[in-house]
Amino acid sequence: MSEGPPTGPAAGAAEQLLRDELAQGDRAIAAARPVLRLLLTAHAPVQIDDEVVAHIRGAAFDVARQLLGAQSEVAARADPAPGRADAIAATLLDDPGFVAHAQALALEGRAAERLRRLGDIDPVLPPLVQDLAASPDARQAALAMAVLAAQARFQQYRRRLELPLRDLPGDLFHRALLALRAHAGEDGRAAEAAERRLRGGYDESAGRLALLARLVGGLGDSGGEALAADRAGLSIFATALAMAAGQDRDMALLALGGGQPARLALSLRAAGLTVEAAAAQFAQLDPDGTLPEGLDRIAPAEAAALLTTGELAGGRP
Repeated sequence: MSEGPPTGPAAGAAEQLLRDELAQGDRAIAAARPVLRLLLTAHAPVQIDDEVVAHIRGAAFDVARQLLGAQSEVAARADPAPGRADAIAATLLDDPGFVAHAQALALEGRAAERLRRLGDIDPVLPPLVQDLAASPDARQAALAMAVLAAQARFQQYRRRLELPLRDLPGDLFHRALLALRAHAGEDGRAAEAAERRLRGGYDESAGRLALLARLVGGLGDSGGEALAADRAGLSIFATALAMAAGQDRDMALLALGGGQPARLALSLRAAGLTVEAAAAQFAQLDPDGTLPEGLDRIAPAEAAALLTTGELAGGRP
């Protein structure tokens, strides 16, 4: 029988060390957010991450274009007010929740590319999806094919700096429609009609994130495979990690984005991975990082508790 994590002073010291490292990483993220918002709304000389900034800004303007496109369709004419796309995008970029989500998607794409480059793991068709697509279970095979298609679209949209309205989480979809309403001006009726049409066609359960969650939730006894990045691919792995560790998916992606060793290590442990399995996944996901000391003295429940007491415990704003 394997022994559990040690208890007593050694365990307490390890917990405090990890708590301090987590707090340091969380403070870095929290401190970067105001600078990130400055970069998104102005041509500031500060440099954080041009790639991530470009993806967030591109997502906001793409959502604005989709909203105005829907309004133009119901009004049967082009948008007459110049600058409305800029105004709607600015509102979205001033929404911490939208920015956090767009940032997480940018990190997801980058981490998936890193996994492809270092481990030859296809972000669209990883081994787990290949196996599930060939499953004799017709429902499981169909879901795997739906995930494959959603992942292929995600890669295309990411390269084009786009973010489809249909893939937004429900709360952010609602806030995007509020942004359209806020900038309706004299076209209030057309904006209301567009909002009704968009709400009528929106199905959160059919979006990419819901498909990923459904696939992970339906694995049953094979669920452990989703917590192996080389088997599941980055996107499925991120979903499984968030579900198993009791985290918001966007927060899990912050851990996978690099430079957050304590958050990543604690997330892996909170998801129930053994210390050995967590170390193996850490090495694969953050090859330039150093596994924090003391992880072997932290039980999964303690790791989860540490994550819930961090400065970013609330998840997406």
